[in-house]
Amino acid sequence: MKTADFYYDLPHELIAQTPLENRQKSRMMVLDRANNTIEHKIFENIVDYINPGDTLVLNDTRVIPARLFGHRIGKEEKIEVLLLKQQSGDRWQTLVKPGKKCKIGETIEFSDKLSLEIVDILEDGQRVIEFKYDGIFNEILDELGTMPLPPYITEKLDDQDRYQTIYSKNRGSAAAPTAGLHFTKEVLKALEDKGVNLVYVTLHVGLGTFRPVKVDDVTKHDMHSEYYIITKEACDTINETKRRGNRVISVGTTSCRVLESATGDDGIITPHAEETKIFIYPGYKFKMIDGLLTNFHLPESTLIMLVSALATKDKIMEAYKIAVENKYRFFSFGDCMLIL
Repeated sequence: MKTADFYYDLPHELIAQTPLENRQKSRMMVLDRANNTIEHKIFENIVDYINPGDTLVLNDTRVIPARLFGHRIGKEEKIEVLLLKQQSGDRWQTLVKPGKKCKIGETIEFSDKLSLEIVDILEDGQRVIEFKYDGIFNEILDELGTMPLPPYITEKLDDQDRYQTIYSKNRGSAAAPTAGLHFTKEVLKALEDKGVNLVYVTLHVGLGTFRPVKVDDVTKHDMHSEYYIITKEACDTINETKRRGNRVISVGTTSCRVLESATGDDGIITPHAEETKIFIYPGYKFKMIDGLLTNFHLPESTLIMLVSALATKDKIMEAYKIAVENKYRFFSFGDCMLIL
């Protein structure tokens, strides 16, 4: 299986640069694996496809303003720091640009309240840094940091909350779990009123989800680890759903990775709070999920490989071709696909 097998042509103008004014009005392609059909709907129609007793699993991580701009002491050139993962206390794994100028021991200043020292350089070029600050770190970060929008989004985001799900709670992500961006309070209430269970897990999205696949052989790709939490209460609801014969539907690839990481070979999910490096690609046997809501992903990415594992590569490539022909909006602020 080659990385190039997951390439498709995408006109640049189909990359969504801004979110829709109304979250729930995004388009939704519904791919039914059993009937081999594709329908074109609006996201708010998701209520029609989820049955009473089914469980939707959502990732409640909250994106931090993880992009900082500073300079080395006595230097004027701009240094960009992207926070990826908190190691412990004030130590973080980061991406630093330009990296060549930032060696171990260097200090980068952001303001009179915040600076950092580079304490280690990892094999892949990531920098481990330690912050020094005067005050409450999260308040300072909210003041000085900016939302870490993906590089393919070039337009300014006026409302920073539009890159958060409405149920985001636990701070720690370097990117949004974008399948959840379509939900509104009205849609969530309609699902609950119908008898659908809503279960929340946490996975802090880091570099692992978005890191390009740079090897020709898919199986040789090394995923970065990401931290996730699933509680006993969540597991009980999910296991009971399965026992009743209802469906567990993942909102996003991040929730999917939590569910598949925490489920044993016996099909039972148990509480976890740990790192996962799970890499799902065609040939993977799903242990938990029966369906997936997901956005349209970059060519040759680990995310398009994951959805291809669920719906087959040929079917996903066909669906993406149809999406392009029908001018769906792609990537983080784009439209979505419901795979059942």
